[in-house]
Amino acid sequence: MSDAHDEHESAIKTPKQLIVAVAAGFIVPIIAIVLLVQFVTSEHKVGAGSSALTPEAIAARISPVAADGYTLKDANAPKQLQSGEAVYQATCVACHGSGAAGSPKFGDAAAWGPRIAQGFDKVLEHAIGGLRAMPPKGGNPDLDDVEVARAVVYMANASGGKFKEPEVKAPAAPAADAAASAASAPAK
Repeated sequence: MSDAHDEHESAIKTPKQLIVAVAAGFIVPIIAIVLLVQFVTSEHKVGAGSSALTPEAIAARISPVAADGYTLKDANAPKQLQSGEAVYQATCVACHGSGAAGSPKFGDAAAWGPRIAQGFDKVLEHAIGGLRAMPPKGGNPDLDDVEVARAVVYMANASGGKFKEPEVKAPAAPAADAAASAASAPAK
């Protein structure tokens, strides 16, 4: 019986060993947790919002609105007319670049030939007023007729046409307009 009793003895034989074992059971996990926290937080991190008011941070936050593609235009300023190539790239390339909806492709002399034969005025009339699937002014109502004419010349000449660039009529002088409106205004 004494042999069986010896087999089940524990390593803790005195009360002092029991206290040390219980203390180690609490202290070792606590030390492990503290060391893990120190390891995870050892990188220097700035508190949320502490660097948010620097000029660079403010500029980075507002830059998508303030800088990317937005330009302020003076509604009273005279319109800057675009070149034919610029109008083509912005508006016309959507259909004339791929031949969508039966439109003649840019540079395709065979497709443009019959249209060029009709003459500049007829092609311009179709471009400004629309024809079949093409909406008026290629779907961009903000285009000036001169800009549309420049785009027609650009596309037709790239396909074998010999159209001349349209002349831009000079706008009336602002002083002359003001004098004319003042003269026609009723006296008070």
